[in-house]
Amino acid sequence: MGILANTVSICHFQIVGTVPDGDLFPWISEQLQLQTFRSIDTTLEESSIGWVQLNDPRATDFSVPSSFWHDGYAAFTLRIDQRKIPAALFKAYQRAAEEEFLTANPNLRRVPKQKREDLKDAVRLALFSKTLPVPSTYDLLWNTRNGLVTITTQSAKTLELIEAHFKRTFTDCRLVAFHPMARAAAVVPESLAQALAKANLAGSDSILDQIRANQWLGQDLLLWLLYRTLHDSGEYPICQPGPHDMAAPFVAYLNDRLVLMHANDAGVQKVTVAGAQDNFGEVIAALKAGKRITEAAITFEQAEAQWRMTLKGELFHFASLKSPPVQLEKDDTVDPQAEQEAVFYERMHLLESSLQMFDSLLRQFLSERLGNNWAKFELEVTNWLQTVTKP
Repeated sequence: MGILANTVSICHFQIVGTVPDGDLFPWISEQLQLQTFRSIDTTLEESSIGWVQLNDPRATDFSVPSSFWHDGYAAFTLRIDQRKIPAALFKAYQRAAEEEFLTANPNLRRVPKQKREDLKDAVRLALFSKTLPVPSTYDLLWNTRNGLVTITTQSAKTLELIEAHFKRTFTDCRLVAFHPMARAAAVVPESLAQALAKANLAGSDSILDQIRANQWLGQDLLLWLLYRTLHDSGEYPICQPGPHDMAAPFVAYLNDRLVLMHANDAGVQKVTVAGAQDNFGEVIAALKAGKRITEAAITFEQAEAQWRMTLKGELFHFASLKSPPVQLEKDDTVDPQAEQEAVFYERMHLLESSLQMFDSLLRQFLSERLGNNWAKFELEVTNWLQTVTKP
């Protein structure tokens, strides 16, 4: 699903490097135009990768603002076309080609190595000529005001391709994962910035080290939210910038899907609890057995609107983020371009709202996690788990 869909899985990156001052439209337009998608439908090439417009995977013109520029947002799509030949089919054709060669050369018992490679190339080209490339598209939403880039995939392999093509396009910039510790540093109260730095367990600044060493961030956040879901009202104030007013109330709680894990000498044990929860009995039993919550479905409510997402605690990726619906009305009196633009901004409002609520929730968690009362909270959780029995 694309960035304009009512349900989308996303992750975040930050822009690092040199970005020109002033109006960014001419620069982004020029760079995108140099790395646009090129069709391979009429060629025998195996793959092609390049930029296309957000609303049209066939359109590669970025010369006008309406093609990607939206008042501080640059929105475009990476299209990857790949010809894929089923392995079993390729082997069958390769075997037939080798048998045909041996029939024509009865003095040979085996196909020579170089000839086998030549036959393999010939078979691949023959099959490519009969195989249409399969397209895949991934949206990028660049908030040029804060340098945050939203990408509509969570596949590690695909993200590597996107990072590489972004670097080829914007040679003085690169994408850096907005990992949990980076996100925490962006929202933590200034008075607790040193406490967060002290709590950082990574031995280096490498992204992989920062993620692996600080898994406590996601695990403690989800445990804290579970406890508050069961024992508090679940109401929090907006305390991060975004569409909603500061101090406006919203509700956040865990509900119908949690994943818990525990690693020991025997390997990794994983438990998934799905379905509406009354008292989280299975989750509590898993916690008592030493497992930690690694991902969970979080529901946000603000006024009468509701958002739902699955937070992957290790990376702070947002899976299946479902926002209130936005529908394109079919009205012949309305300019389609203007209607699409209106839908875009409404979707951005809803997306930014969900991020604003999550960051506000994260800030309140950090205020407690890094404050003086966390030991008291851990004791409360320990006593709670000891007194609760699975129904």
